Amino acid sequence: MNQDPPRNVPNRDLLKVANLDSEYQEAVKKNDSVTMDQILADDFALITGTGKVFTKTNLLDEAKSGKYQYEHQEDSERTVRLWSDTAVVPAKPWAKGTEEGKPFEYKLWFSDTYVRKKDGSMLLARHRLVCKMHHRSSRPT
Repeated sequence: MNQDPPRNVPNRDLLKVANLDSEYQEAVKKNDSVTMDQILADDFALITGTGKVFTKTNLLDEAKSGKYQYEHQEDSERTVRLWSDTAVVPAKPWAKGTEEGKPFEYKLWFSDTYVRKKDGSMLLARHRLVCKMHHRSSRPT
Protein backbone atom coordinates (compact mmCIF):
# COMPACT_ATOMS: atom_id res chain seq x y z
CA MET A 1 0.00 0.00 0.00
CA ASN A 2 1.44 3.37 -1.06
CA GLN A 3 0.84 6.20 1.40
CA ASP A 4 1.94 9.82 1.45
CA PRO A 5 4.67 10.48 4.01
CA PRO A 6 3.64 12.35 7.18
CA ARG A 7 3.54 16.14 6.95
CA ASN A 8 6.86 16.60 8.74
CA VAL A 9 8.84 14.33 6.39
CA PRO A 10 11.10 16.33 4.03
CA ASN A 11 10.19 14.12 1.03
CA ARG A 12 6.70 15.56 1.07
CA ASP A 13 8.15 19.09 0.96
CA LEU A 14 10.52 18.12 -1.87
CA LEU A 15 7.59 16.78 -3.87
CA LYS A 16 5.55 19.92 -3.17
CA VAL A 17 8.34 22.17 -4.46
CA ALA A 18 8.92 19.94 -7.51
CA ASN A 19 5.21 20.10 -8.35
CA LEU A 20 5.10 23.86 -7.86
CA ASP A 21 8.13 24.27 -10.12
CA SER A 22 6.47 22.10 -12.80
CA GLU A 23 3.29 24.17 -12.47
CA TYR A 24 5.29 27.37 -12.97
CA GLN A 25 7.14 26.01 -16.02
CA GLU A 26 3.83 24.94 -17.57
CA ALA A 27 2.34 28.38 -16.87
CA VAL A 28 5.28 30.03 -18.67
CA LYS A 29 4.83 27.67 -21.63
CA LYS A 30 1.12 28.57 -21.86
CA ASN A 31 1.61 32.30 -21.14
CA ASP A 32 -0.69 31.79 -18.13
CA SER A 33 -0.12 35.07 -16.32
CA VAL A 34 -2.73 34.27 -13.65
CA THR A 35 -0.88 31.17 -12.44
CA MET A 36 2.49 32.91 -12.77
CA ASP A 37 1.16 35.77 -10.62
CA GLN A 38 0.12 33.31 -7.88
CA ILE A 39 3.52 31.59 -7.79
CA LEU A 40 5.91 34.53 -8.21
CA ALA A 41 6.74 36.56 -5.11
CA ASP A 42 5.95 40.26 -5.46
CA ASP A 43 9.65 41.08 -5.12
CA PHE A 44 10.72 38.33 -7.57
CA ALA A 45 13.87 38.96 -9.58
CA LEU A 46 15.22 37.09 -12.60
CA ILE A 47 18.91 37.78 -13.13
CA THR A 48 20.45 36.78 -16.45
CA GLY A 49 24.02 35.72 -17.13
CA THR A 50 24.72 39.26 -18.35
CA GLY A 51 23.38 40.80 -15.12
CA LYS A 52 20.11 42.10 -16.57
CA VAL A 53 17.27 42.02 -14.03
CA PHE A 54 13.61 41.26 -14.82
CA THR A 55 10.81 41.77 -12.27
CA LYS A 56 7.54 39.95 -11.69
CA THR A 57 5.76 42.73 -13.57
CA ASN A 58 8.11 42.28 -16.56
CA LEU A 59 7.34 38.55 -16.76
CA LEU A 60 3.59 38.97 -16.32
CA ASP A 61 3.42 41.68 -18.99
CA GLU A 62 5.40 39.49 -21.34
CA ALA A 63 3.09 36.51 -20.77
CA LYS A 64 0.00 38.67 -21.36
CA SER A 65 1.44 39.99 -24.62
CA GLY A 66 1.76 36.52 -26.18
CA LYS A 67 5.03 37.63 -27.77
CA TYR A 68 6.49 34.16 -27.16
CA GLN A 69 4.77 30.96 -28.24
CA TYR A 70 6.26 27.67 -27.10
CA GLU A 71 6.41 24.39 -28.94
CA HIS A 72 8.61 22.94 -26.16
CA GLN A 73 9.59 24.04 -22.68
CA GLU A 74 10.84 21.02 -20.79
CA ASP A 75 13.26 20.65 -17.90
CA SER A 76 15.97 18.05 -17.63
CA GLU A 77 18.51 17.42 -14.92
CA ARG A 78 16.23 19.07 -12.34
CA THR A 79 17.01 18.62 -8.65
CA VAL A 80 15.20 20.00 -5.63
CA ARG A 81 17.38 20.89 -2.65
CA LEU A 82 15.67 21.83 0.58
CA TRP A 83 16.94 23.76 3.61
CA SER A 84 14.26 24.45 6.21
CA ASP A 85 11.82 26.88 4.52
CA THR A 86 13.99 27.49 1.43
CA ALA A 87 14.37 25.31 -1.66
CA VAL A 88 16.75 25.71 -4.58
CA VAL A 89 15.87 24.06 -7.88
CA PRO A 90 18.67 23.92 -10.46
CA ALA A 91 17.59 22.56 -13.85
CA LYS A 92 18.45 22.59 -17.53
CA PRO A 93 15.39 23.41 -19.66
CA TRP A 94 15.09 23.22 -23.41
CA ALA A 95 12.82 25.83 -24.99
CA LYS A 96 11.69 25.98 -28.61
CA GLY A 97 9.09 28.25 -30.14
CA THR A 98 8.63 31.62 -31.76
CA GLU A 99 9.29 35.18 -30.68
CA GLU A 100 6.98 37.48 -32.63
CA GLY A 101 6.83 34.81 -35.34
CA LYS A 102 10.61 34.22 -35.52
CA PRO A 103 11.87 30.79 -34.39
CA PHE A 104 14.07 30.35 -31.33
CA GLU A 105 15.57 27.36 -29.59
CA TYR A 106 17.87 27.31 -26.60
CA LYS A 107 19.07 25.34 -23.63
CA LEU A 108 20.13 27.03 -20.43
CA TRP A 109 20.93 26.34 -16.82
CA PHE A 110 18.82 28.06 -14.24
CA SER A 111 18.49 28.01 -10.51
CA ASP A 112 15.15 28.91 -8.91
CA THR A 113 14.83 29.78 -5.23
CA TYR A 114 11.54 29.06 -3.47
CA VAL A 115 10.69 30.25 0.02
CA ARG A 116 7.86 28.77 2.08
CA LYS A 117 5.50 31.45 3.29
CA LYS A 118 2.53 30.97 5.58
CA ASP A 119 0.18 31.00 2.60
CA GLY A 120 2.35 28.60 0.54
CA SER A 121 5.68 28.48 -1.29
CA MET A 122 6.57 31.26 -3.68
CA LEU A 123 9.22 31.61 -6.35
CA LEU A 124 11.50 34.35 -5.12
CA ALA A 125 14.41 34.45 -7.55
CA ARG A 126 15.69 32.90 -10.77
CA HIS A 127 19.26 32.99 -12.06
CA ARG A 128 20.01 31.77 -15.56
CA LEU A 129 22.98 30.99 -17.76
CA VAL A 130 22.49 30.25 -21.45
CA CYS A 131 24.30 27.10 -22.61
CA LYS A 132 23.50 27.14 -26.30
CA MET A 133 21.28 29.29 -28.45
CA HIS A 134 20.32 28.67 -32.03
CA HIS A 135 18.48 31.96 -32.30
CA ARG A 136 19.24 34.77 -29.89
CA SER A 137 16.11 35.72 -28.05
CA SER A 138 15.42 38.45 -25.53
CA ARG A 139 13.18 36.00 -23.64
CA PRO A 140 14.07 36.27 -19.93
CA THR A 141 12.64 32.92 -18.75
